[in-house]
Amino acid sequence: MIDHALVAKKLAMVETCVRELDELARPDAMRTDVREERFVEHTLQIAIQAALDVASHIVSDERLGEPRTNRELFSLLVRGGVLPEALAERLGAMAGFRNVLVHGYGDVDLAVVKDVVENRTGDLLDFVREVRGRNVSR
Repeated sequence: MIDHALVAKKLAMVETCVRELDELARPDAMRTDVREERFVEHTLQIAIQAALDVASHIVSDERLGEPRTNRELFSLLVRGGVLPEALAERLGAMAGFRNVLVHGYGDVDLAVVKDVVENRTGDLLDFVREVRGRNVSR
C-alpha cells in the first residue's frame, strides 16, 4: 500500500528545494564561489533524490516492474499511467545527472549544472503535479 504521508513529504521536499534554488541560487557565481557551487549541486541532488524515492515507492507498491536503474523508474511510471513519456525521459536524464553529482564521475561540468538549475527544475515540479494529480500523495 502506498504510504501517502511519505510520498507527500518527499514531494514537498522537491518543491522546497526548487523554491530555494529559485530564490537563493546564484548559478553565475558557481565558478568563483565554492559555497555557491556546493549549495546548488547539493540542493539539486536532494530534489532529484526525493523524486527518485517517490518513483521507487510507487513502482514498488504498484508492482510496475523491477527497475535496473534509477532512470528506468520513470519509464515504469509511464507504463503504469503515472507519467507522460516526454516527462519521464527528461526525468530519466535528471537521474543520470544526479549520479554524476553523487558519484563524481569525472569533473562535474558547471555549465550543465547551471543549465539544470536555470532550465530544468520545472521538470521536477511537473513530476510533483503529475503524482499529485494521480492522487498518489493524498
